[in-house]
Amino acid sequence: MSAEEGNSRADSPTVEEERPPGAGEVAEHEIVKMEDVITIDPETTEVDLNHGRIGKIENLEPLTKLERLYLRWNLIKKIENLDHLTALIELELYDNQITELENLDQLVNLEMLDVSFNRLHQIKNLSTLTNLRKLFLCANRITLIENLGHLTNLTMLELGDNKIRKIENLENLSNLTHLYLGKNKITKIENLDKLTKLECLSLQCNRLTKIENLDQLTNLTELYLSENGIETIENLNQNRLVETLDLAKNRVKAIENIDHLEVLEEFWMNDNGVSEWSSVEKLASNKRLATVYLERNPVASDVNYRRKLKLAVPWLQKIDATLCR
Repeated sequence: MSAEEGNSRADSPTVEEERPPGAGEVAEHEIVKMEDVITIDPETTEVDLNHGRIGKIENLEPLTKLERLYLRWNLIKKIENLDHLTALIELELYDNQITELENLDQLVNLEMLDVSFNRLHQIKNLSTLTNLRKLFLCANRITLIENLGHLTNLTMLELGDNKIRKIENLENLSNLTHLYLGKNKITKIENLDKLTKLECLSLQCNRLTKIENLDQLTNLTELYLSENGIETIENLNQNRLVETLDLAKNRVKAIENIDHLEVLEEFWMNDNGVSEWSSVEKLASNKRLATVYLERNPVASDVNYRRKLKLAVPWLQKIDATLCR
């Protein structure tokens, strides 16, 4: 399985369904040893041991040419015995029982590391991994964004579903194009000014009340802000390249301040408080708009809801989850 395949990767902008990290502990006698499930071939470049019930990383020393190691959905508690695998480019440890980032110093060629769905409390011990492009730490118990400043080649950072309260310590990551911080406890959009290459920003399911401090993110094409406490659509004047704007499940009562988003294609506004059709009609300014979600707003209770919306924006292709005729 490639790093981009599998069931609902951690880099999805949709907040993942809640489940306990490292779920599925089994009795000691059911834990499998790695030597029982792997055939050692010194020439191999990829090993896939997903769903193996493996309890410990071991006996991989001969695999000096290994570039991709996939250990998803196992019972591993500790990152260890990888020092000889200096050719590794991708390492997946998604959904195990790991409590600490450690023993990765020798993996200097690593470009992708996935330790999502584990039991990490802290980001640390990544100082030698300066070639990292993608780092996935979704669904852990991390409270602080820290110790990432040296990872200047990162293009994707996934920290969704943790216990983070503040966006901070990202100013050196100037090559980031995708940042996922959904399902945390963040109260303010801040400290993103240096991330000028950012194309996708996900802050779903946090504690935001205001859209702000996005002026420098002029390359944003996707902005996900659903499940917050936002009341007003504002401060998007410089984000003219936004194609997808997600404000579902907030407290917005009026559609406004988006007429300048000339390339907007998808506008998700379900579960808000929009009650005036004059507000909805402002969407006629967005000539590329193809998809609009407005269900569970007061306007959606109108018996002629779909017809009125299609008349206001004739080029719509989908209203809520249904294609337009």
